[in-house]
Amino acid sequence: MGRKEEILYAALELAAENGIKGVSMSLIAEKVGIKAPSLYNHFKSKDEIVREMYGFLRDRALAGGGPAPLDLSKLSDMSVEEILLDSVSAYMGIVSDRDMLTLFKVLYSERGTNPVAAQILVEETERMLRSSRNMFYALVVHGKVKNDDIDTAAMTYSLTIHSLIDYRMDMLTAGMIREFGEEGSAVPLSIRDFIRWFSHQIGVNNE
Repeated sequence: MGRKEEILYAALELAAENGIKGVSMSLIAEKVGIKAPSLYNHFKSKDEIVREMYGFLRDRALAGGGPAPLDLSKLSDMSVEEILLDSVSAYMGIVSDRDMLTLFKVLYSERGTNPVAAQILVEETERMLRSSRNMFYALVVHGKVKNDDIDTAAMTYSLTIHSLIDYRMDMLTAGMIREFGEEGSAVPLSIRDFIRWFSHQIGVNNE
């Protein structure tokens, strides 16, 4: 593990214990075992560390062997529900990665007061919106869903999924549940139920 990775993991551990507000550059340096001035050779600020941590952990979670991203060229033999569930399952592989989940819990708990946490979560939401919009246009091309205000349909789908993820994250933070997934699946039951209902609403054979 390189020095930058050591710093990112040390910052993650400290943030999980104390929140981002309770983490300082000197605390990070102490945990890594270097002098504070040396830390600035790698990162200019705590905010930069948090942003870098998000990108690093997200990329690592994507490469971690979870469900593969949905291949939009292979939609013909799948139902709309299967397609949406596969897509969400791939995303849950990111959300439920141990370190990524730790970071998300910190970001969700501080997004109302920490601009960096809020910005990262906005970026994550916008990434989900773009991905969903591309998927829905592919579904139209393959004749799977109605071509009826598809941008609004994609936005409604994305933001509902996002809200259900928020709800699950709040339950984790409150200690009401111990895992993000449910009933042996990485995808919580509430999200699976919504996907089943939504698929029926937009599918071309469901009128």
